[in-house]
Amino acid sequence: MTFTVDAAVAGAFRREYHQLVGGLVGLTRDRDLAEDCVQEAFAAALERWRREGVPRRPGAWLTTVARNRAVDRLRHETVRAARLREAAAILPAYDELPPAPPLIRDVQLRLIFTCCHPALSLPSQVALTLRTVVGLGPAEIARALLVPPGTLAQRLVRARRSVREAGLRCELPPAAELPGRATAVRAVLYLLFTEGYAATAGADLVRRGLCAEAVRLARLLARLLPDDPETLGLLALLLLHEARRDARTDAHGDLVPLERQDRRRWDRGRVAEGVGLLDRALRGGRPGPYQVQAAIVACHATAPDAARTDWAQIAGLYAELVELAPSAVVRLNRAVAVGMAHGPQRGLALLEQVERSGELAGNHLVPAVRADLLRRLDRRGEAAGAYRRALDLAGNDAERRYLRGRLAEVTGPPRDQAK
Repeated sequence: MTFTVDAAVAGAFRREYHQLVGGLVGLTRDRDLAEDCVQEAFAAALERWRREGVPRRPGAWLTTVARNRAVDRLRHETVRAARLREAAAILPAYDELPPAPPLIRDVQLRLIFTCCHPALSLPSQVALTLRTVVGLGPAEIARALLVPPGTLAQRLVRARRSVREAGLRCELPPAAELPGRATAVRAVLYLLFTEGYAATAGADLVRRGLCAEAVRLARLLARLLPDDPETLGLLALLLLHEARRDARTDAHGDLVPLERQDRRRWDRGRVAEGVGLLDRALRGGRPGPYQVQAAIVACHATAPDAARTDWAQIAGLYAELVELAPSAVVRLNRAVAVGMAHGPQRGLALLEQVERSGELAGNHLVPAVRADLLRRLDRRGEAAGAYRRALDLAGNDAERRYLRGRLAEVTGPPRDQAK
């Protein structure tokens, strides 16, 4: 019985959490209150469903409990008595929730736009939205933003304080202000997809639900801003990545590197859609980081096989991306591309610049890239040490199994001696 209830609560969390928070935020104008009350509702579900059984409509049950908790919290804060009267009067029952404004009908997308308030810095907008709206954990967000967990915690505290002190209203901005918030919204969707495509930790490399939700929201954003090249570029980028998703792991869930993937398993419909969107975006004549990233992935997706990948073009695109969106991750990927196009020694030279910056200290990808470049130079002992360092830092089980396999390759006998 306990297992059934736990599974029911976990399933309800995946299905209902963001809609519940979105509904309460829209009705109470208080993001922190909404998140707290929804979390309390799920805690109550664990206790009461074990005694009373799982209700026929878990979402309705959770909505009612979260709504009542919100009203109770407001009632006990006398300084907010006026808001209590207003909220209690307008909070509807589950079946009577009003339709969303026609501008953005999707609750999740509306809430992301709401949370990406221009009064906050861009990093704070993105961090706060990923935490309170998307529901990613602190470790996942810290990894996505390439900051230490402590720095992220301070950023979230400052952002919430700024919201309170400035009296920022938790509501959808006018239509004219939506394009101005699109930069932060795109970043949120991109990082949501990134966490789904290569999970920070856990048994599975891919979190399919996160990928699907990011693509769904990017489609909605493209409908909202159909003439924005970067929004089209983002959607193209996600679709081109998503097209390769099923080939990235084998039947056992182990990671399959790009050069070994069975390209017959790639979704050619998504590849064609992504390339078409990219062409449409580039015709706008305003290239941006998402368009360049999409062009890089398109080079991989349209190559007949790994051997005929145009690595020189990819390296050139990464050089352009460094100018448009300089970051340690972009420079790391450029080192990989240059190593493939012009030899691993040149890739190592670029990698050393990334290492000296210290911006990716603690990220397992840095020693993993070093190990691969050293392996290709047949410097097996050094490669083994780098693979071991990457293993110490990697948190995802599938990535760890892949790294152990590579380590075994360089610590065993050379291939020409293996029988």
